[in-house]
Amino acid sequence: MSIPNVKRYRITSPDGTMSASLMAVLPKNVDVNVYLSEASQRFDWKAYQEAQQKQFKVRVGQQKQKKAK
Repeated sequence: MSIPNVKRYRITSPDGTMSASLMAVLPKNVDVNVYLSEASQRFDWKAYQEAQQKQFKVRVGQQKQKKAK
C-alpha cells in the first residue's frame, strides 16, 4: 500500500557532481524550489556516495569449496 500524495523529486549536490531522488509530501502553500534547494544542502552526500560504492562492490575470489572425503 502506498502513501497518498507522495511525489518524487530529483536533487543534485551543491557542486553538481551527484544526484539523488527524494520522496516527500509537501503542504499546499510551500515553494517547491526553495524546499528542494534546502533539502539538497541538508542531504548527507558523503554517506550517499559511500552507500552507492558499497552497493556495486564486486567480490573477488569466491569459489565453491570442495567437499573433503
